[in-house]
Amino acid sequence: MTTTDLATIDHLLTTTRAVRKRLDLSRPVPREVVLDCIRLANQAPTGTNAQTWRWIVVTDPDVRSALGTLYRDRPPQREGPNPAPVVEDTPGNRRMLESTQYLTDHIHEVPVLVVPCAQEVGGAAGWQPSIYPAVWSFMLALRSRGLGSCLTTSHLYRKDEAAELLGVPAGFAQACLVPVAYFTGDDFRPADRRPAEEVTYWDHWGKTDL
Repeated sequence: MTTTDLATIDHLLTTTRAVRKRLDLSRPVPREVVLDCIRLANQAPTGTNAQTWRWIVVTDPDVRSALGTLYRDRPPQREGPNPAPVVEDTPGNRRMLESTQYLTDHIHEVPVLVVPCAQEVGGAAGWQPSIYPAVWSFMLALRSRGLGSCLTTSHLYRKDEAAELLGVPAGFAQACLVPVAYFTGDDFRPADRRPAEEVTYWDHWGKTDL
């Protein structure tokens, strides 16, 4: 692999952002573009080569509107053993929360909503790990074609109603919802992240030195 190849791939991997606010809500997304990205996503590894993934691509305005209502109107959250993490009050997090609210308000206007589904099967880790590499591949393929997306799960608070709306049969689970649109503005930059040395442990939890 040449240096140029690595530079292109590294740029794609480090600049595929969760795009919520810079989605072009007025520009249609061709069906073939979505299918091309799903073809690439289907090349992701799948446990035992089962290929149990299904992709529901929602473009009908009425269905998008109904799905958007489920996305926004989440039920009251009960206290539990795993409460939601507290988001630090930083400029970056304030921008993130603002963009999250923007997407919530406009989710029904996004031209394409994709709901990846997987068959609910057994195994040590269940069905979830099998489909998420494909979802990420889908998002990378979109990014390489000038489209933005993000992995969202808010509609799963009403997953039963969403399943009825979308006709998802018993035995299949909705993994997430991926809004898809061309992005506006310039290119994206790598995000601020903790150094790899700080978050990588060697042989034992907390052991960061070699």
